[in-house]
Amino acid sequence: MSLKIGSHVSIGKGLLGAAEEAVSYGANTFMIYTGAPQNTRRTPLEQLKIEEGQKFMVEHNIDDIVIHAPYIINLASYKPHIYELALSFLTTEIQRTQALGSSYIVLHPGSYTDKDVDYGINRIADGLNQILHPDMNLFVCLETMAGKGTEIGRNFEELAQIIEKVERNEKIGICFDTCHTHDSGYDIINNFDGVLDEFDKIIGLDRLKVFHINGSLNPRGSQKDRHANINATEENPRGKDYIGFDAIYHIVHHPIAQGKPLILETPWLNNTTNLYKEEISMLRGGKISNEL
Repeated sequence: MSLKIGSHVSIGKGLLGAAEEAVSYGANTFMIYTGAPQNTRRTPLEQLKIEEGQKFMVEHNIDDIVIHAPYIINLASYKPHIYELALSFLTTEIQRTQALGSSYIVLHPGSYTDKDVDYGINRIADGLNQILHPDMNLFVCLETMAGKGTEIGRNFEELAQIIEKVERNEKIGICFDTCHTHDSGYDIINNFDGVLDEFDKIIGLDRLKVFHINGSLNPRGSQKDRHANINATEENPRGKDYIGFDAIYHIVHHPIAQGKPLILETPWLNNTTNLYKEEISMLRGGKISNEL
């Protein structure tokens, strides 16, 4: 089975433009935000060239695309205006995800700020209980987090606690981010199978729906959440990747990753240049590109 691998692409030119960008990288899937992740401004669906984009995707063997919920959604907040915005905006984003033809919306669980983790977990679950309904044909994929600040999801136990409290938790999946999981302390470099065993015991491998494939600029357990390009070295001005090519290659070719969307979120070199094409090629073929 060939890898289902792609990257974050722009929705600025609609779904058609996003798919065209993905093809330029040699991808067969991709991830988009339905608008800027830092605000609520959204282009109307009828202007997003959805039908044209879906036709182009069929013609170029692209499928199983992923939507990422915006960062401003914080279901763990105790502040009424922030919580109400999270509820209403996530509901809208789920509707847009379905209209775009995606089965996955990736969500950062939230940050408890001035409260505590138990409060935040209960708040997130309560919010999801208000939002999820039986007719939804997608998964809300909680993302594994690095553990910086007061963010929730820094370990599998916190994610499992949310899932246990959600009534319609058949609609809940997990997005496994390699940088975040490494930064939170899991040894995905030397013991990925052991990490998967732990995940299976606590959450269940059936919930693992999407991977974010990123290197890390920090050693394991740093709780920093700073992505690195695949195979970046100390001499690289963008910084060293502490996970390394061999570990990332092992993960993307592991049986658990086959058939699942593998999404690169590695850093851009500047405002106009990224390494997605080279990194996708490298991970498909197992060769380290000289351009990296």
